[in-house]
Amino acid sequence: MTLAPEDHTQQIPQGGYYSQSAPPAPPAPPTPPLGEGSRPAPKRDHRFGQTVGVALLAAVLASGGTYAATQLAGQGTGTTPAATATTSPNQNSSPTVVQGNASAPDWTAVAAAVSPSVVSIDVTTQQGSGAGSGVVFDKSGHILTNNHVVGDATGNGAITVTLSDGRTYGATIVGTDASTDLAVIKLTNGPRDLTPITLGDSESLKVGDPAMAVGNPLGLSGTVTTGIVSALNRPVSTGPSSESPLGQQQASGNEVVTNAIQTSAAINPGNSGGALVNSKGELIGINSSIASLGQSQGSQSGNIGIGFAIPVKEAKSIADQLIKSGKAEHSFLGVSTRDTVVSDGNAKRAGAQVVSVSANTPAANAGLKNGDVIIAVDGQRIDSATALVAQIREMTVGDKASLTIIRDGARQDVSVTLAAKPAS
Repeated sequence: MTLAPEDHTQQIPQGGYYSQSAPPAPPAPPTPPLGEGSRPAPKRDHRFGQTVGVALLAAVLASGGTYAATQLAGQGTGTTPAATATTSPNQNSSPTVVQGNASAPDWTAVAAAVSPSVVSIDVTTQQGSGAGSGVVFDKSGHILTNNHVVGDATGNGAITVTLSDGRTYGATIVGTDASTDLAVIKLTNGPRDLTPITLGDSESLKVGDPAMAVGNPLGLSGTVTTGIVSALNRPVSTGPSSESPLGQQQASGNEVVTNAIQTSAAINPGNSGGALVNSKGELIGINSSIASLGQSQGSQSGNIGIGFAIPVKEAKSIADQLIKSGKAEHSFLGVSTRDTVVSDGNAKRAGAQVVSVSANTPAANAGLKNGDVIIAVDGQRIDSATALVAQIREMTVGDKASLTIIRDGARQDVSVTLAAKPAS
């Protein structure tokens, strides 16, 4: 399926980032192999796996289903029981919403509760300017966002943050993590009345749960879109492009691999780093990328209703580390894998085949061998090398995991304790 070209006065580059002056980015180059799960470049999905390779928010505005938070005021709820906002348990974050009818959420109440905790971010460098989103992480002025939103400002750029009430503050980078596409910035002389967002539980999500995205698409701050959780544990690979949204060479060649939340809530350039919340107004993910139809010279691909968010469990873990030390450590297994299809009884299934095991690593200590095919981690299906990387990266150092493998035609479970990935 191909989208007809649209004539926009504002050019939108690759990167999930609304650029106000940079020229359109060239088509993304082929994705390089992974370090943890090395495999060939993704092909069309004619096999068993469901790995998704996407470009970081390379999209144009899709108007369907998008509306500003301010337009919600005054909409009636008919006979549906009213939703009420209650003080969050820790008294210091955004209120949670108790829905009167869980099957018909009052999004007006959710938008009112969440919007004060979502900010607009503007970045200016010598190469141009762009905009993204972020969420208020704590009362100290820390803002959680995507690395691809603020990474270009490292060393030679200026970051400006605008709160929902219009107040604007400068900000500095606390830490960035290219491999998870997360970053933390801090307001300079920020106010004392910040409203940190209430964190939810991404582990308890179910497919079909309602969801709302809040952010700054195309510079339209305070915009909310609604949808559902379309899928969970979706392995999404967003390989680094040769250039960043503002035209600078990427500082890191790390491929971003996320065990993502897939949502139908519309996500567009500028939404990156913003909030994906549940019907209670609790943060369940950081919006980061969308599936793209690809792009050809002279046209841009558009939002096709498939967006991805980094689960809040992973986002909080990385944010806490960045705030503490300015950097984050990652768990690793210590194997190189490739996509394969293996016999599983009378059936066949896709998996990640071990092609090498590094010495003195969790994999080696657990007894993994070349030729083993990993088909699940803690019961979560693994159908590709990318899926294995996504699952391991979501876990933390010291976590114990049960790997289901097929060795010599038979299933068995292998227990492994993840270690910190060595610095490269």
